[in-house]
Parts: sequence; structure tokens; C-alpha cells
Amino acid sequence: MSSRTCAKPGCTAMASATLVYDYAAQAAWVDPLDAEPHPMHYDLCGEHADNLRVPQGWTYQDRRRPFPHALAS
Repeated sequence: MSSRTCAKPGCTAMASATLVYDYAAQAAWVDPLDAEPHPMHYDLCGEHADNLRVPQGWTYQDRRRPFPHALAS
């Protein structure tokens, strides 16, 4: 079990997701929490991961859970 906390300043909640971004590609994505911390990734709590906004023109993908339409039969 992880004892890592959210990277957002002032937040002491437990991390549950990992934010990764690529400036050159203007892309950001949130994955399930990485098994090990990485110096270029940011751990976020569920609230901050759920409410993440990226700069205008960037692409964003939340890869923590499947898309609902993928589950439809």
C-alpha cells in the first residue's frame, strides 16, 4: 500500500493517481497510481485527479477507468 500524498500544495490526502504530461506534444494524462514514485510524474489524490484541467489546446486523457461506452454490449 502506498503512503504517498497528493502533490497539490496544501493537500494531505493520499495519492490515488499519477499525472504525466508531455510539453512538446501538449498532452497530459492521468493513470492509476504508479507502483513507484517517479521524479517527472505527479501523484494526485482522487479529488485533484478528477478535477484536473489542462491548458487550452492540450489533449487530456483519464486512463484510470474504462470508458462507459466500451462496457456497453
